[in-house]
Amino acid sequence: MNAASPVVRLVDVTKWFGGVQALRGITLDVYPGQVLGLVGDNGAGKSTLVKLLSGIHHPDSGELWIGDSEIRGLTPLGARSLGIETVYQDLALCDNLDASANVTLGQEPIRFRIGPFAVVDKKRSLQLTKERLTVVGARLPNMHASVRRLSGGQRQAIAIARATVRAHRMIMFDEPTAALGLSQRRTTLELIRGVADQGVAVIVISHNLEDVFKVSDRIVGLRLGEITLDTPIAETTHEEVMACMTMGATRR
Repeated sequence: MNAASPVVRLVDVTKWFGGVQALRGITLDVYPGQVLGLVGDNGAGKSTLVKLLSGIHHPDSGELWIGDSEIRGLTPLGARSLGIETVYQDLALCDNLDASANVTLGQEPIRFRIGPFAVVDKKRSLQLTKERLTVVGARLPNMHASVRRLSGGQRQAIAIARATVRAHRMIMFDEPTAALGLSQRRTTLELIRGVADQGVAVIVISHNLEDVFKVSDRIVGLRLGEITLDTPIAETTHEEVMACMTMGATRR
């Protein structure tokens, strides 16, 4: 499906929560520069899979490979250090801060230190934010406005820009267009496409099949913790995807 080596690989991964099996033998490759649409009904295993890739959950069996290394005991901090970020539906922005403070939050450029105290280089922080927004194709009318005054699409752009500061391997988006209007959804999909165009692997988790078909190169369907569909987006239809999600029809 892709000549490049996968940036992330799952091999026969399972995950249990008590007596409930959330993932059943998941084998999946994620490639650089590709947008993978991950779809499935509630309880299909999408959130568990994302949390496993972001280090929140650990597989009970199977293998997780990042690059050329098998990773055991992945943590959220470890995932971030390996170039993997997640943009959650709530965006996790600080509404009282401006764009540059949000983009560089927790990874601020330091001007100088005095003992245990550090002074943030605000000029470099603003420059970095502008660079990151440009990379993903976003523009803000006012870089100094607090985030609470921005539109949903502009807030999404800031969250995406923040993720790209460290995510050189993969970014996962959890329902990125759920709370957006039509024009903002279109802009957000363009931003996601811009991330993939930089060579970063992208996973988009969404219930909106229309958006998935617009932005994805490949679609993976889950049902009851199993992959029932894994195909290039151009080689399937909405009807086939729905059948794989709801009736268990399988196509790999």
